[in-house]
This record gives sequence, C-alpha cells and structure tokens, in this order.
Amino acid sequence: MHQPIRRIAITTGGGDAPGLNAVIQAVTRSALQRGWTCVGIRDGYDGLLRPERYGPGEGLIPLTLPRVDGIAALGGTLLGSTNQGNPFAYPVRQADGSTALIDRSQDLLDALSRERVDALVAVGGDGSLAIAHRLAQRGLPVVGVPKTIDNDLDGTVTTFGFDTAVAFASECIDRLHTTAASHHRIIAVEVMGRYAGWIALHAGLAGGAHAILLPELPFDLAPVAEMVRRRDAQGQSHSLVVVAEGAHPRGGERALSGPAEAGHAERLGGMGEQVSQALARLAGKDARCVVLGHLLRGGSPSAFDRVAALRFGAAAVRALAAGLSGVMVALDGNTVRPVPLADVAGRMKAVPLDGDTLATARDLGICLGQ
Repeated sequence: MHQPIRRIAITTGGGDAPGLNAVIQAVTRSALQRGWTCVGIRDGYDGLLRPERYGPGEGLIPLTLPRVDGIAALGGTLLGSTNQGNPFAYPVRQADGSTALIDRSQDLLDALSRERVDALVAVGGDGSLAIAHRLAQRGLPVVGVPKTIDNDLDGTVTTFGFDTAVAFASECIDRLHTTAASHHRIIAVEVMGRYAGWIALHAGLAGGAHAILLPELPFDLAPVAEMVRRRDAQGQSHSLVVVAEGAHPRGGERALSGPAEAGHAERLGGMGEQVSQALARLAGKDARCVVLGHLLRGGSPSAFDRVAALRFGAAAVRALAAGLSGVMVALDGNTVRPVPLADVAGRMKAVPLDGDTLATARDLGICLGQ
C-alpha cells in the first residue's frame, strides 16, 4: 500500500520548451481534481536549495486554478528554469572565486519533507530525468515528463516542444529561400538539437532545404559544393543548407561557442558559420549564415505540443495516484504510458540511419554531405 498523497510539487529544469506551461496546468488541475494541493518549485530546484534568492516562503509557488488558467497557450515556464541546479552536483562558489560541485540531494529531500511534499513531477530533458531517477532511488515518489525541443529522449515517440521548434524553423527556411534566391546566395541555417539531428532533418525536409548536415552523419563538404554548382548550372542560383549545431565534418570536431562551465555539457555553436565560409570557398559563391538559436525555444506552443503536454501532465498525476514512482510518462504510438526511468535516463535517441525519414531525404535528392 503506497503512502497517500496530499501534496505534490512540480519542477521544470533544463532548457525551456514550448508546452511547459501546459504541463503545469495539466498537473495542477489533475491534482486538484483528486483533492491534492500542488506547488511549483522555482527555477528547477533552486526555490528549495537557494531560498535566500526569493524571500521567505517565495521559493514555492502555490498552484491554484486561477494561477494556471489560460497558461497552456503561453511559451516559457511559469516556474522558471535552470540548467545549473543539479542537486547531486550543485555549483557552489568558493572563497577563491572557483566553483565546486557538491552533493545537496539530502538538502533537497529535507526541504521537500519540511514543505510536506509527498511526490514530485519532474519535467525535463535527459539531465533532469537522470536527476529524477536518482531522487526516486532515494525514496522520493517521482514521475518524469519528457521535455526537449531536441526530441532526443529515448523511450518516447516524441517530446513536447519539438513540433513547435520544427514549425518555426521551417517558416524561417521558407523566408530564407526568397532572400537567398534574390541575391543568388548560399545560406547555411544553423538549428539547435545538440547531438541529435531531429530538428535539422524535419525542418530541412519541411522547408525544402537542398542539403542537411546531421550529427549522426559526419559530413564532407565536397558533395555539398558539387550540389551547389549543379544547381547553378541548372539555373537554380541559390542553395539552402540546414546545419545541426552538433554536426561535424568527417574526421573533424564539433564547433563550440564557448568553454563548458563546471558541471555542464559543452556549449555547441558555430558550425553553420564554418560551413558557410567553407562553401563560399569551395563553390565560389557568396554565402551567409543564419543561426536560429534560442528563437526555437520561444513563443507559443503549437496545438500538437499543447495537447501532448496536457496528456503528459495528466498521465503523470494518474501514475502517482496509481502508486507508481521512478517512471517517465511516454508517448507509445497513440497511447501515453509509464516507462521506467532506469530504461531512459542518460540514453539519447539519435536519428536512425535506417529510418524512413532519412530515406525520404535521400529519395528527394537532398544532399547529406556523403
């Protein structure tokens, strides 16, 4: 017999994604339907680990029906987020100015106990769900919700935020076709996605890109330059190349926008500019780079992402009500079901090289730098 739940908390960690507020709304309304109370932890776990930042009693946000009414259509997250708040490796500034990583997981568990929180809904990507898994191992009832625009979480068909990011990237590529054609240019469009090429592949297909460079396929720019020259010879004087931020040349390194900070993954960025400069030399054409960057994270979620986020949030509460813990709610076909966090935490879902989406790109004659 599992412990009765009276009060739950929700946290949103890592990079923001369209649909986070829809999850918050669904979790809150589903919890209140069951007679539970619901609170949101500010900025990942910082609301409990750094209460001095918020003032007495302000590290938690009481989530009521009026508080969440209408927020499903809003981008961002009502609770705030951070990618620097891992309680198992929490950054603490030292007297000499350096940063040390210390384990504050017990501090977090003690704070949750003081706040009479019986269970946690952890909304996040691979890092946040790995933290959720470890908290569940420590005895805290936890259910994870998969969030990332990158769509790189294992165990679920899709993550909310991905559809919105792809739709916006596709619109940007549509617009860049006209300006590239007007000036007879190559334009490299760099998109997010870290080590997975889901956004680049789907947005490139939807936007009619002529080349797509993915992390899963280390590229050679000679075939891309040849594709540009062939288009020029056919009277098609512009070319659009979509570049995933984690893409890299065969035998080369990924481009980094800056050094990794203590306890964080390396910061990717700059490959689009490298590709545009190299293609300008190889193809003998004017080339420019457009980096979509954090524009892909912002804005109102698509209808698909709103519905997916609402389904995930409601399913998370159902899982807690059923006594489940250490699971992530995942989309499996047309059904949302719980899968063990142990099976998905720390595992990345890359674009399958034998999948039909990549085969479609090849069938359409899109250059993959191979």
